[in-house]
Amino acid sequence: MNHNPYSVERTALLLVDPYNDFLSPGGKLYEMINDTAEQVGLFENLRAILLKVRTAGMQVFIVPHHRYREGDYEKWQHLSPMQQAAKQSKSFAEGSWGGEWHPEFGPQSGDVIVKEHWAQSGFANTDLDEQLKQHAIQKIILVGMVANTCIESTARYGMELGYHVTLVRDATAAFSAEALHVAHNVNAPMFAHSVLTTAELIELLPE
Repeated sequence: MNHNPYSVERTALLLVDPYNDFLSPGGKLYEMINDTAEQVGLFENLRAILLKVRTAGMQVFIVPHHRYREGDYEKWQHLSPMQQAAKQSKSFAEGSWGGEWHPEFGPQSGDVIVKEHWAQSGFANTDLDEQLKQHAIQKIILVGMVANTCIESTARYGMELGYHVTLVRDATAAFSAEALHVAHNVNAPMFAHSVLTTAELIELLPE
């Protein structure tokens, strides 16, 4: 794939779902993603990317999943399997430790926190597209959770809206090695403009 330059003014990092329930030991979903996270070096790579991006002055967008609130999904007609699971587990529950930002990977001053998405796409029924347009962003780099659900869905939607989409294969994780493999090696080449490693991305980002 062609690797276009990533200018500070036109490129944004989208950090998806940086909650304790995903990224902190003891989180409700931590053990489910930890094997693939360790396999790819997720935490070290997120640290390296965030340091590079923030040092360069590139805009960071936090793209969070809906925090569970009591009464959510009552009388809903068509709950997805993942929404059914969220209803039972109460993942990212509002007011809970699991629903708080991970202390290293949560938002910092100057970051844009997008409205919470209910399912998998960070664009659907949120203000992400409007926020990106208002910041004059043309290229989006996606990292965070989970590779074959929210990352993939947000990336596909972004491509449909006309954004240049970059995925980082070792700055995300999944619930299985197979899901991680399919997300990056089978599905991503059909819609992403670039699929890079953390090292490759950092080489391309501005100083």
